[in-house]
Amino acid sequence: MDTSRHISVAIDGPSGAGKSTLSRVAATELGFVYVDTGAIYRTVAFHTLRRGVDPQDASAVERLLPEIRIAMEYDGEGLQRMYLNGEDLTDLIRTQEISMAASKVSVHPAVRSFLLNMQREMAEKYSVIMDGRDIGTVVLPDADVKIFLTASSEARARRRWRDLQERGTAKDFQQLLQETRERDEADMNRAAAPLRPAEDAVLLDTTELTFEESGRRILEIIRERTGA
Repeated sequence: MDTSRHISVAIDGPSGAGKSTLSRVAATELGFVYVDTGAIYRTVAFHTLRRGVDPQDASAVERLLPEIRIAMEYDGEGLQRMYLNGEDLTDLIRTQEISMAASKVSVHPAVRSFLLNMQREMAEKYSVIMDGRDIGTVVLPDADVKIFLTASSEARARRRWRDLQERGTAKDFQQLLQETRERDEADMNRAAAPLRPAEDAVLLDTTELTFEESGRRILEIIRERTGA
């Protein structure tokens, strides 16, 4: 591969598949920039709630877009920091409330269109690993590598349950499983950029894989296709 140009890797998949953590680790290993598109939508959701707007109200959310300026910067450890109109929201957007609101604002075509160029510009400036739900199908349809990362709904809910247990914020497993399935249903059936594998994506099911095994397989796929 021509190393004078940037390499783009798209990693898509359902909620709880481990996209963010695995993408971040792979980007660090390869020296790429990791772009967490979920954080971008969370930032829009944060502004929506701060302004007292219902994130499900498409027209009201669209009216807010002209007043939103989002910026991404990377700290000394290579972690992505999110800024809204100059304010660092990196830690504030990681709550469950913001997560749920982000899921709601992300279905609006106007929001997805508003953020599309921002995401594409990152891939033009850097070699990136970008994760989300429509990266390989919509945002970066010409990505050098496309991976669709998935796992059974039970496995994803179990991983989330363990993560919450470790954080001391335990939640009922059956409730998490129901939420996982509802999120899948919403993502796969939304009108704007529904969740689905790109035709040329490599499918990677991590249900029976450990985190380390999943990470190794992702790196293998990227290196096989790019020589990175």
